[in-house]
Amino acid sequence: MSDTDVAVTTPKVFVSYAWTSEAHKTTVRIWAERLLASKVDVVLDVFDLKEGQDLHKFMERTVGDPSVTHVLVISDQNYATKADGRVGGAGTEAQLISKEVYEKTDQTKYIPIVCQFENGKPCLPVYMSSRVWIDFSTEEKVNENWEQLVRLLHGKPRFVKPSLGKLPTYLADDAAAPSSFARAKFENLRQSIAQGRPTIKSHRREFLDACLTHADELRVRKRPDEADPSKRILEDCRKLVAVRDHIVDWVLLEAETSLSEEFVQALTDTLERLNEVKSRPKEVTTWNDTWFEAQKLFVYETFLYIVAALIRTRAFHALHEVVTSHYLVPESERTDDNQFDGFQNFYAWSDTLQKALAPPEGYTLASPAAELIKLQAQRSDVTFDDLIEADYLLFFVALAQSDTYWYPQLMHYTDRWRRFPLFIRAAQHKHFKALATITGLGDVETMRQRVKENFAKTEESRSRSFWGNDLSRGMNLDNLDTLK
Repeated sequence: MSDTDVAVTTPKVFVSYAWTSEAHKTTVRIWAERLLASKVDVVLDVFDLKEGQDLHKFMERTVGDPSVTHVLVISDQNYATKADGRVGGAGTEAQLISKEVYEKTDQTKYIPIVCQFENGKPCLPVYMSSRVWIDFSTEEKVNENWEQLVRLLHGKPRFVKPSLGKLPTYLADDAAAPSSFARAKFENLRQSIAQGRPTIKSHRREFLDACLTHADELRVRKRPDEADPSKRILEDCRKLVAVRDHIVDWVLLEAETSLSEEFVQALTDTLERLNEVKSRPKEVTTWNDTWFEAQKLFVYETFLYIVAALIRTRAFHALHEVVTSHYLVPESERTDDNQFDGFQNFYAWSDTLQKALAPPEGYTLASPAAELIKLQAQRSDVTFDDLIEADYLLFFVALAQSDTYWYPQLMHYTDRWRRFPLFIRAAQHKHFKALATITGLGDVETMRQRVKENFAKTEESRSRSFWGNDLSRGMNLDNLDTLK
């Protein structure tokens, strides 16, 4: 490396301080030595001022030296008093430095280092009082803030402003409703989790309340004045994407960090509340089912995203609770004989959207609901392929449970040769445990037999849309738990 390169890449600092005491002078010298060890060239009187040299000339020449990248103003009460009164060496340096500071307000060359506080206020010269300073008032503060100083001198900050990302989907879509309130609540929750605060539960509740309230506000409560309900349904589905994404962000956050029992309980409680959101409001006594179709599709889509997020984070215990819990049937649909339902209650389809989504040449979509989900799948962390795998897993779990129905609509958007990592890996015993945990069936023969028998009874086993019996091939049934 040439001398020129060193001059460019190595910071050079001049240290301005007062000879308050021998102890203080020693402390400043030790700091200078630490800076030199961190590849910071230091100009300090005890190093660079020789006997016979003029002190004022030395100060004037050094402060004005263009090779000096920074000036460290080591300030205690003595330094501040002398600088303000223009007394002694500190006063001389203050005259030189203050001129630069006052004339160039937007600069980072002069760095205040606070060594003392009086009445809770930092001891700084008046000309430095409005500057952002670094606290070196105790040994603990020096150790705490030393890296900050060295990074500042080298131009290597700990936190770098990231580049601009893509426009969020809730802004890109003109139909998207504002959800800033829920977003702010989510940030509160994120901070609570990151810092382990006791407010996690309350912040989680406030966040979920904001999400579900926003979704509930879109429920139809009086007869819509419309000739074509498909347009309103499509528009409302787009408005609800922001809420879907908030809930998915929450699941990913907690599943990847704590994955506590409290979170799992909150998740199943939220799913039960989503059941209510997709139902008829109890005060509505005359209605058409299309009035609530957007909410049903929103809940179905959100449920698929939640399952995909839990697969992605390998939160298989949480997923077991999701697919085995019994959820209270919405009040407007509840009867004495029908009070609870399984995860199949989150399933939805749509004939109404056929008109809004099908191509104009009259092509009929195999599943308008799946087409909608595909169109709205704009996340990079949980992709449409992830949703297909989630849909297929739910089909598998429904077969394993015997008394649950699930039609894998998203499989219309894959090919007959598609295989999913969750099932491929399950050939190994350690990965089969994931399916065992999700279904609650630890014995592979019981699982294999039950799935095969129940699949043979389904319409899907005979459906030409799903390539006949090939639909079960992706389950890798004969190879489950065959490898160590």
